[in-house]
Amino acid sequence: MTKKTVLSKLETLRAEINEHNYHYYVCDAPIIPDAEFDKLFRSLEALEADHPDLITEDSPTQRVGSKPEAGFSEIQHELPMLSLNNAFNEDEVEKFARRARDRLKYSEKLTYTCEPKLDGLAVSIVYKKGQFHRAATRGDGYVGENITRNIKTILSVPLQLRGQDYPKWLEVRGEVYMPKRGFLNLNAQMAKLGERQFANPRNAAAGSLRQLNPQITAERPLDIYCYSIGKISGGELPETHHAMLDCLKKWGLRVCPEIKVVSGVNACIDFYNDIAKRRDQLPYEIDGVVYKVDKIQQQEKLGFVSRAPRWAIAHKFPAQEAITEIENVEFQVGRTGAITPVARLTPIFVGGVTVSNATLHNMDEVKRKDIRIGDVVIVRRAGDVIPEVVSVIKEKRVHITKKVQLPKHCPICKSDIEKLESEAIARCTGGLVCAAQRRENIKHFASRKAMDIDGLGDKLIDQLVNDNLIHSSADLYALTADQFMSLERMGKKSTDNVLKAIEDSKLTAFNRFIYGLGIREVGEATAKHLAQHFKTLDKLMAAEQDALEAVSDVGPIVAAHLVAFFKQQHNQDIITSLVNAGLHWPKIVAQENLPLAGQTFVVTGTLAALTREEAKAKIEGLGGKVAGSVSKKTTALVAGESAGSKLLKARELGVTVHNEKWLLDLLG
Repeated sequence: MTKKTVLSKLETLRAEINEHNYHYYVCDAPIIPDAEFDKLFRSLEALEADHPDLITEDSPTQRVGSKPEAGFSEIQHELPMLSLNNAFNEDEVEKFARRARDRLKYSEKLTYTCEPKLDGLAVSIVYKKGQFHRAATRGDGYVGENITRNIKTILSVPLQLRGQDYPKWLEVRGEVYMPKRGFLNLNAQMAKLGERQFANPRNAAAGSLRQLNPQITAERPLDIYCYSIGKISGGELPETHHAMLDCLKKWGLRVCPEIKVVSGVNACIDFYNDIAKRRDQLPYEIDGVVYKVDKIQQQEKLGFVSRAPRWAIAHKFPAQEAITEIENVEFQVGRTGAITPVARLTPIFVGGVTVSNATLHNMDEVKRKDIRIGDVVIVRRAGDVIPEVVSVIKEKRVHITKKVQLPKHCPICKSDIEKLESEAIARCTGGLVCAAQRRENIKHFASRKAMDIDGLGDKLIDQLVNDNLIHSSADLYALTADQFMSLERMGKKSTDNVLKAIEDSKLTAFNRFIYGLGIREVGEATAKHLAQHFKTLDKLMAAEQDALEAVSDVGPIVAAHLVAFFKQQHNQDIITSLVNAGLHWPKIVAQENLPLAGQTFVVTGTLAALTREEAKAKIEGLGGKVAGSVSKKTTALVAGESAGSKLLKARELGVTVHNEKWLLDLLG
């Protein structure tokens, strides 16, 4: 392609990707499937890789990837980003409206733009000739931090404005926030990694946006709503605030859909009451609503007082924090065995409800905040989020407070509690018998990659557990036809099928059995290494920490989980019951003695006689490895129907290609 053709292709791809980003992130109405979008994006990446000199700053590929900075530089706002005065009741709102009318010498009802007050981080974004230029935090209102690279990672922030009638210089102001669902998912990830969790979505948004490494910001679920315009040049704006917001939407910027134009102060209060009722259902956190005089001319006439405009006010919701005392601390067991300390509080009214319990997250948080029984504490409740203890008021601490101690045994099943130094969360080790964990453990045991009990799905297991027909995975093998027939939607045929599947699962593979036990951090690959290394169940269960660490893919943490699991008498009893029920597997042969040892295969396309998973299991059972991609080290490619790119790659590299019949002959 000529350079002119490449440029044209690049411009077309960028424009098309920007258009789809707009419909997906701003309009929340995608017009093509994700797979088609991915193809476009990969095409752009490939073309730019071939022509790096033609990469532009506003290309969709340039949102992430730069190196971390040593610190943030400062940006001075050309127009100050002022804060708002607050109103906490209807009288204060009415006084605000009266002052505005009096200053304007206006006897009629004023028109207001009403909008939710998002609980996030205020930012300023500048566009030059429609292209994203820079971004800053509000800071002290006059000087903010340069967060240009981090803002670029937010996919709902356009790098190029839509249309043509935008000002040459446009400063947009908005609120970066983290949606509730994204916040919960992020904290779940942090907890899984043993890292400190965020207290609330606002802290999560602020902490994510102020990362020195923009790649970390890019991984966080941030979003934005734009609510006003700062300095502009080379263009004109409409005469009302709501029309100005319409312009922002037209230019491709995200504006909150809850915004409403009303007449008079009573309509403002109606808006407040409506939003307050729906607050918990909104996908983002808000701490009130904002009323703005709608006409720009009236805003200019009203002006400012101190550091706040006279033409706007924030009507705040009732406080979601309160002070109370910790009467006791108890420990709850989650479905994965996580042990969570819970504070029992002197009941207090906060966030619209009476709160008597609050989560303390984990023992690391208890120690960090120095929380003790008898302390006077600040408790926070936000929407449907579980109340939490924010901090201790140490000035009110008395001498009779009692330190919180992690129990040694599970409060549900009395198994040992395991707390590794490298992890924040303590866990119950009675995974096979603990009532709090049994449901998830049985589902894992019956899953396709473990015992593969066909027909024994989640809903059926839920019924069996709820009716107290099973208390552990071993109980599955004692179930009768009458017990299944007593369950909802279980006829004779479905009962016969599931009983046959349970019987068939008794012949399994040692690695599948190990994986099915649900030992923490023991996945499929680790289970295979353990099976191949120890070869028998007795040797595996008797192995000490050092012997386990000698296994490939097993480090100190996984070894500690294994030792703790097999040490529990409860778990030993369940394993014995499973073996006595008839679970068995072929004798493990040394890997090097297997017929396919040292050979690597890739399976692609659709096979007629086997599923890919079955083919993989059979190859690995004969000592071979199954890789996901073709390389020069691949022994052979097995190509089924509709084989695609992997077949082409194998031919390019000269890798031997076979059909399914060859594989079936090879497997005997």
